[in-house]
Amino acid sequence: MRLLNFWATHASELGAMVERHLFLVLLSTLIATAIGLPAGIAAAHRPRLGRPLLAAASIAQTIPSLALLGFLLPLPFIGGIGPRIAIVALILYALLPIVRSTAAGLTSIDRAVIDAGVAMGMTPRQLLWLVELPLALPSIVAGIRIATIVGIGTATIAAAIGAGGLGEYIFRGLSMVDSTVILAGAIPAAVLALLADGVLTWVEKRLAPGRRRPSRAAPVAIAAGVIILVAATSGIGSPARGTIVIGSKNFTEQVVLGELLAQTLERRGIAVTRRLNLGGSFICDRAIRSGDIDIYVEYTGTALAAILKQPIVKEPDVAFAAVRDAYARAGLSILPPLGFNNTFAIVVRRTDADALGLKTIEDLRRVDAAWRPGFGYEFAERSDGYSGLATAYGLHFTAPPRVMDLDLVYRALATKQVDVIAGDATSGLIKALDLTMLDDNRRYFPPYYAVPVVRSAALLAHPEVRDALMRLAGKISETDMRAMNAAVDVEHRDVKETVKEYLAVHPS
Repeated sequence: MRLLNFWATHASELGAMVERHLFLVLLSTLIATAIGLPAGIAAAHRPRLGRPLLAAASIAQTIPSLALLGFLLPLPFIGGIGPRIAIVALILYALLPIVRSTAAGLTSIDRAVIDAGVAMGMTPRQLLWLVELPLALPSIVAGIRIATIVGIGTATIAAAIGAGGLGEYIFRGLSMVDSTVILAGAIPAAVLALLADGVLTWVEKRLAPGRRRPSRAAPVAIAAGVIILVAATSGIGSPARGTIVIGSKNFTEQVVLGELLAQTLERRGIAVTRRLNLGGSFICDRAIRSGDIDIYVEYTGTALAAILKQPIVKEPDVAFAAVRDAYARAGLSILPPLGFNNTFAIVVRRTDADALGLKTIEDLRRVDAAWRPGFGYEFAERSDGYSGLATAYGLHFTAPPRVMDLDLVYRALATKQVDVIAGDATSGLIKALDLTMLDDNRRYFPPYYAVPVVRSAALLAHPEVRDALMRLAGKISETDMRAMNAAVDVEHRDVKETVKEYLAVHPS
């Protein structure tokens, strides 16, 4: 019922997402077909050329989708935030089934049929168009069907780089741990895949009416295999008994902080298991409340407004006390702040700020009609995020915000794909990309002091954990955090080495 209500209240948004999703899949599949058919013909007729073509398509297929997007992102012409890079990635994934099915269909034709065509005086071109391709058509359609279904599923990842589609609901739901929002995107994507499969299967059967129906045993065998595999591997990756499990959210600063806690404990002989890059605030909160992790770093403003749903408190000490008391009732301990305040930062390009005289967030009212904002998934949804900011400052952006992964918003701003973003005050990319923060002159944002959240049961079982983490209290300045973030994001240094060097200079 909640899902139906969500769809009803977001009907226009859902329609736009479905339209964008179909656009990404159909355009990429058409281009892949235009490339894959000639490549498949070449692979069938010239095996020496065909082997490297199939090898290249196979290699592209094996690259994980998010990794492929990361590889394509910095490339000229095809890189950048938005649908262009998503279409390129989808084309690469669609090529293998189309090339392989085209080559397989052509090579499976009875040689006697080819010889008969030659005996009738057909040229190679006539033989291809009048004999080979019509006979191979069912196999070609099968390849296009597989490519389309793969594309529909893979296109959900496109939301991570601001390309839109049904993946926006899935990513948004994951960051909020809201199954209704996840299903709002996942179910339409599944329906689109089933419809595409049904239509193209019908076309394939019409082209080969004598084809025998596939056995129903195969799906049953596959399902049984998956169940056995899940059962066999369910224990893999479980932390060893007696170790402390440390988690983090899925952006640079959080991974650095998770590694900082881990190395601090390991220096005192405490066994640690790392579960970093888990997701947004809500995923980490769910994980620590369920006992899947023992420690992670949260921010007081985020805990108060986004997780506890309490009114925003401006005074740091009052906010800390409110968070500490509320978490204590849930069996969680809040340790003293690490020292820095990573508040949300409204960021623009320095050149724009200088040219237009932008110094405060309120100054954005002069340009909001022409500028397009870009936000991470959480900021777009949280009560202390975009909607509250727009109300507090009277902002009315004409263009809808472009929502994408938080780590991408800085580069999207620097490359002029958006004009204003909500970032982190401690991000090393602000200085590196020549960006600047606007002053929160109305004091909209609450304090966001970083605090370790620890399961009270873990502290009781391992009292040495509290002693080790208390040594970090008040020791990490905003300058320190910004420097570590810059080392990872700008200098591309290893997180473990960055933290190790920090602890060598600042022993705890």
